[in-house]
Amino acid sequence: MPQEKPVSLKHLKILGQEHLPTGGGFLILASQLSYTDLQRLETILGERQIVYLVEQGAALEPSLRTHLEKESVQAIEFAPHTTDSASYKNTVLEEIQKDKVLIYLPALAAVINAPMSTVPGTKLEFLLKPGMPVLPIYIQRSLEIALDIESRYKEDDAIFAFGILLRGTAEVNLAAYQESMLALAEQCFSAHPALNMHLAYALLLGLKKHGGKNKIIDGKDDKTLGYDKILAIAIALSKVIQSETKKKRVGVVLPPGVGGLIANVAVLLAGKVPVNLNFTAGRASIEHGIKAGDMDRFITADIFVRKVQSFPWPPSKQLILIERALPKMKIKIGLWLVLSKILPASLLAMILGIPKKGGHEEALLLFTSGSSGLPKGVVLSHRNMIANVIQFGSRLGMTESDSILGSLPLFHSFGCTVTLWYPIIGGVNLVTYPSPLETKKLAELIEKHRVSLMIATPTFLRGYLRGVNKEALTSIKLCVTGAEKLPTTVSDAFETKFGKRVYEGYGLTETSPVSNVNLPNPKPLGEESAGYVWIPSHRQGSVGQMVPGLSVRITHPETFEPQSIHSSGMIWFKGANIFEGYLHDEKRTSEVKNKDGWFRTGDIGRVDMDGFLYIEGRLSRFSKIAGEMVPHETVEEALVKAMGLENESSRKIAIVGVPDPDKGEALILLTAIPGGPEQQEILDLRYRLLEKGMPPLWIPKKMVRVADIPILSSGKLDVQSCEKIARAAVS
Repeated sequence: MPQEKPVSLKHLKILGQEHLPTGGGFLILASQLSYTDLQRLETILGERQIVYLVEQGAALEPSLRTHLEKESVQAIEFAPHTTDSASYKNTVLEEIQKDKVLIYLPALAAVINAPMSTVPGTKLEFLLKPGMPVLPIYIQRSLEIALDIESRYKEDDAIFAFGILLRGTAEVNLAAYQESMLALAEQCFSAHPALNMHLAYALLLGLKKHGGKNKIIDGKDDKTLGYDKILAIAIALSKVIQSETKKKRVGVVLPPGVGGLIANVAVLLAGKVPVNLNFTAGRASIEHGIKAGDMDRFITADIFVRKVQSFPWPPSKQLILIERALPKMKIKIGLWLVLSKILPASLLAMILGIPKKGGHEEALLLFTSGSSGLPKGVVLSHRNMIANVIQFGSRLGMTESDSILGSLPLFHSFGCTVTLWYPIIGGVNLVTYPSPLETKKLAELIEKHRVSLMIATPTFLRGYLRGVNKEALTSIKLCVTGAEKLPTTVSDAFETKFGKRVYEGYGLTETSPVSNVNLPNPKPLGEESAGYVWIPSHRQGSVGQMVPGLSVRITHPETFEPQSIHSSGMIWFKGANIFEGYLHDEKRTSEVKNKDGWFRTGDIGRVDMDGFLYIEGRLSRFSKIAGEMVPHETVEEALVKAMGLENESSRKIAIVGVPDPDKGEALILLTAIPGGPEQQEILDLRYRLLEKGMPPLWIPKKMVRVADIPILSSGKLDVQSCEKIARAAVS
C-alpha cells in the first residue's frame, strides 16, 4: 500500500531487514508504534497490502486516527473482552491467507522508558491466539536511552529491528514473542554509539558539563566540592599516579566520600584501571586480590591506614596518601581548574592523553564478594560501564536537582557504578557517607540535603526501622535495594513507617551490576474507559523488568536445554553490560559465559506475562533432597513468620544444606536466637511448619545456635562461613 508521499527514512537505522518476508501474509507486532513509525513502516513495506488491526475504542494519536479514516486504508476492529476468539481467529486468518500484512496498532500507553512492549501481556496473548506467522519488531528511540553528555539526538532518531518470523505453536506464543523482543532490544542497544566511549572521557565530559551545577557533599565533615573542582583535583592527582607507577592497575582502599571519588576518577584519567579493594574481607582474600591485580601503588588515607589495621598494608612507599598529596598540588589544581573551564573537552582530553574510545578494554577490576568461595576478579570494560550507566539512568529519570545517597562500599559493584560513575555522567548531586550501617546519621543527611535516591541492601535497610523519624526520609523519591532478596517483612515495615515503597532490583558484579529494577508506576495518560493503556513498572515479589538492551534466556538448571522463559529454570543474560571475563581464568569464564556472549547467572527464576523477572533462588542456595530442589530462601521466609521474626532489625536465621547419606542433602537451621534445648525446639518448629502446609522435605533437620549469622560487608549472607558452621555441627 504505497503512500502518496513516502516518508523519509533519514535518522532511521534498520537491523534485520532480511527477515522481512517478501511474500505471504503475517502479523506485525511492534514494541511501540507512533504515527511516524507507522509511516516509515509503510515505506519499508512498499507495495505490500496492509490491514490494520485496532482495538475497539483504543486511544490513538490524532494523526494516526486520521490516517485510519482514509478511504484507501483497510482496518479491522476487535474487542478482546467481548470478541469471540474463534471469530477473531477466522477474521485474521482470512486476511493472512490473502497474503496481506496485518499491523497491530497499540493504544496510547503509560509505560516505563524504553519498554519491551507497550501492550499488556494478556492482550498480546489474545493477539497471538490464531497462531498466524508473527513478525516481531523492536523500535528503539534514541532519545529514550540518550546520555546527558552526548550530542542531542533528533526527535525521530530511531532503530527498527526486525526479528525472525515466528511460525507454528512452538514459536507463536507469548513467551517466545517476549524472548524475541528482548533479543531484538539487545541488538538495538548494542548499536548505541556511546558504548564505544572511554569511561575516562565520559567522566571528563560529565564533570565539565555538570561542573557548575552539581556537587558532592561528604557527609563525614560536610565538605562540599563542585564537579568542576573534582575534575581539577583528579587531573592533578592523575599526574602523580602516572609518575609513580608503570603498572596497569592501581589499588584504591577508601570508603565512600570525596577522597574515594577523586581517587577513582584520577586513576582513570591517568590511563590506569582502578581496583577498589574490599578492606573488610579476610586477609587471604585481600592478598589474593592484590596479587591477582598486579598492583604496586595504592591510594588511601593516613587515618584509614591507622583505622584498618587488619588490612595487609604494603610498604609505605607503595601508598599514595591522598590527604598528604593534595595540599602539595594547590597551584597545579588551580591551573587545571582554569584550563578545564576554558578548554573544550576534546582538546582537554587530547592534552591529558585520554582516548575517546574504550570499547572492550578493561576499565575496572572488581572482586566478587566471595560469599561462596575465594573472590573472583571480574574484568569490566569501558563498554560495560557506559552501558549500565545508560541502562540504569534511562529508567530512573533523575534531574540535575536530584541527589543520590552514596554509602555502599566502592568495592561493591552497585556502589561503584551507581554512586560513582552514574552521578557524574548523569548530572546528579552525590551525598556520601563512609558506612551504610550508621542509619541515624544517614537519615540526618537525607533530611538535610533533600536526598531523592536511596540505594541500600535489605540488611542495611533494617537499621532505619529503629531510631529514625518518619520525617527524615520525606524527600526520598525512590528507594532501591539489591544484593540480596528483599523480605516482604522488611519492605512492609519500611513502607508502614516511612510511607515509602521499597523497590527491589537485581544484578551481579558480572552484569556491571544492574540487570533489573522495579520502579514507581507511570502516571496514567487517561482513563481506561477512554481506551488508554497503563502498564505497571513494579510487581510485588519480582525484581523488575530487564533494563534496556538486556536479553534473557531460561534453561534447564542442569542440562542447560532451552525452555520457555515463563517456566522456572537457570537464568542467562546477554547484553552490553555483561562482563568481559574473569581475570586470568579462561576456564571459569568459559563455564559461565559462552562464545555467543550468554552469561549463566547461577540463579533460578522465571519471567511473567509483562516481562517481570522473579528470582527463586541461587542454585548454590538450593538443596537437592530426595530428588526435589528445595529453595533455602523460601524456607527462610517461612521460618521468619513461624518464629515471629518479622520485626527483627538484623538477620537472625539462615538455612544451609549439608550432605546426607539417605536423601542426598539435609537442611540445617542456623539461629542467633537464644532458647531452650535445640532438639525440642526444632521438633516444635517442625509441627508448626507442617500445620502451615510446608512439605516435610523442606523442614530443617537440625538446629545450630550461633552468636551471630555471618554477613558480608555488602550485606549478603556469608554462605561459605555458614556452611562451615553447619558442617562442623553435624560432623
